[in-house]
Amino acid sequence: MSPSGPLTADFAPGRPVPLGAIVGVFQHGSGDPAFRTDAHAVWRAARTPDGPVTLRLHREPAGTGDRVVGRAWGPGAQWQLQRLPELLGGADDPAGFEIHHETLQQVAAAERHWRIARSGLVMDSLVPAIIEQRVTGKQAFGAYRQLVRRYGETASGPADRIAALRLVVPPSVEAWRRIPSWEWLRAGVDASRSDTAQRALSVAARLEECCNLPREKAWQRLRSVPGIGVWTAAETMQRAAGDADAVSFGDYHVAKDIGHALVGVPVDDRQLEALLRPYAGHRYRVQHLVTAGRLGAPRRGSRLAIPTHLPG
Repeated sequence: MSPSGPLTADFAPGRPVPLGAIVGVFQHGSGDPAFRTDAHAVWRAARTPDGPVTLRLHREPAGTGDRVVGRAWGPGAQWQLQRLPELLGGADDPAGFEIHHETLQQVAAAERHWRIARSGLVMDSLVPAIIEQRVTGKQAFGAYRQLVRRYGETASGPADRIAALRLVVPPSVEAWRRIPSWEWLRAGVDASRSDTAQRALSVAARLEECCNLPREKAWQRLRSVPGIGVWTAAETMQRAAGDADAVSFGDYHVAKDIGHALVGVPVDDRQLEALLRPYAGHRYRVQHLVTAGRLGAPRRGSRLAIPTHLPG
């Protein structure tokens, strides 16, 4: 932490900035130790190439739009604030996105100021995405919360607020790699997922470069790690690179929900690909609109059973 206090920057794009909707994609469950909110601000802890950072985001009206003030503490403060516009969707360009289904019109109008965040941090989103593979949100968020609290570190910043929020910086690559296999299991992460995480962590420096590669090469590099499929790559590229075309194919709900919203019936991934063809280049925007507008299929049936991976 800088002895002179936090560094500060602001973002005023001349339009409303729906702060929670834009940066909320970085929250992995309501109990995420690295993402907290209070009555006045959003707080996020992350690891940048320069080290840990604590970021406080506060929105206030400013003329014809909003002004978001970012305050940052820690070695990564300057790195983070230089990229504040990108984190808040400033690099996202929705030009060319046209609505082809009437059911999206109303929510598209309501969400017209939403933009896709770009963190520039691959492992920050890749590790939780791997933990979230093939399990319920409750399982995944609980596992991530447990591992971050145990192996992360207390965030820098104003001590009273950090303590009240219990804000924690996620583990470094080295710390993630040192977690024993039985601790992954104890948290509820099976060997398949923890092995995938370890393979990704072993080439973390190469994967971090994906944000600066052409899209096709970035996806190829991510997918070259055994265990990282299209869903995991999409969830990562949406957040790390602000990929407007990254659809979460393979998700338990996404195809069903988008199909229900656009044509009134659930579809599978193959049908979803055809259905989204007119939105090429902007397909993730459709996924967001369906979620934001709660246009998906109604949830029916019993919840998935939560298995245990520990011996009795």
